Amino acid sequence: MTAIAQDFWQEQADEPEVRIDGRVNPELEDAYWQSAYWAQPYYRGECSYDDYAPAYCVGYIGYAQYGGRFEDAEKSLCANWVRIKGDSCLGIEEAMQAIQAAWDHAALSEQRIREEEEELVEADYMPAHAVAANQPVYATA
Repeated sequence: MTAIAQDFWQEQADEPEVRIDGRVNPELEDAYWQSAYWAQPYYRGECSYDDYAPAYCVGYIGYAQYGGRFEDAEKSLCANWVRIKGDSCLGIEEAMQAIQAAWDHAALSEQRIREEEEELVEADYMPAHAVAANQPVYATA
């Protein structure tokens, strides 16, 4: 995680009203964006990941905080960007594209986690005869 993202995360952790409730794993999100930022349609070659990191952080942490629709949280996200952007070369329009991309990715990640959990629960509640039917048959000695 970049220093800017860590600073933002620590700052948010100090505020008791902030609850992410496991909706987002900041380390995984940061790792994803470090490997994917340069392939985004809004990427500018003269900018580094350090320029994009605060925007991504605002997006995925914002999703964890606010959830719901991006448009409903956009003003707060914009204010968060202005507060933590540091030396980023991104303008507000570019930053908002990165923020929304991170928001959307976090929402997709949460949906995948829910689907995986549902699959696990369904497997746990299989009837005993169905579980036995899926077991290999071994010869006895």
